Amino acid sequence: MNILVVDDELELIVQLRQALESRKYRVEISMNGEQALDKILGGAYDLILLDIMLPRLDGFSVLRKTREAGVNTPVLMLTARGDIDDRIQGLDIGADDYLAKPFSMAELMARIRALLRRGGQREPILGVGKIKLDTLSRTVSKDGEDLSLTAKEFSILEFLLYNKGSVVSRFNLAEHVWGEDFDPFSMSNFIDVHIKNLRQKIQSADTTNIIRTIRGIGFIIDEAP
Repeated sequence: MNILVVDDELELIVQLRQALESRKYRVEISMNGEQALDKILGGAYDLILLDIMLPRLDGFSVLRKTREAGVNTPVLMLTARGDIDDRIQGLDIGADDYLAKPFSMAELMARIRALLRRGGQREPILGVGKIKLDTLSRTVSKDGEDLSLTAKEFSILEFLLYNKGSVVSRFNLAEHVWGEDFDPFSMSNFIDVHIKNLRQKIQSADTTNIIRTIRGIGFIIDEAP
């Protein structure tokens, strides 16, 4: 799989290249918008990681010109901006997903796997069975009825859905939800408590567990529970 990383932060570029290449992805780098657009229009990539704040040509302009040229390669926007207006603008132009900095590598890899599985379909809805999660509006519904989830419960469900069909380790889940604030010694039962509460909210009496525990490893949401 060929991935183009477009960002002007050298330290982040190095981290992303190392992380991606360690997972056997082939990586090319661009550090300004003009160069990125030339590469996109002249090459073949399976995925583009695209920052918004770029020299010479901003990420929105790169994305707009990419789609106008008929290039449908999946694009994951990477940006320090967290405003919902930016997310909406990027998705309207043609982005497939949006990840605000700072982010964990575990979360980034989950987003990449999800986009590659989806083949670039620009749909912000994740789901399994009767559960639908809207990554843009940050809402969850079951059978069309809105569910009231805490921020942590939403993050857990979103991360598991991005990794649907794959086991998520307890460590990666903790890194995604709590980040550097997670202390495995004093907070070891936090994950179990949140998983239990989340299950109670999303589970139906007539279905098996949507979130399965893999003993000694972590958790998984199957493709077809």
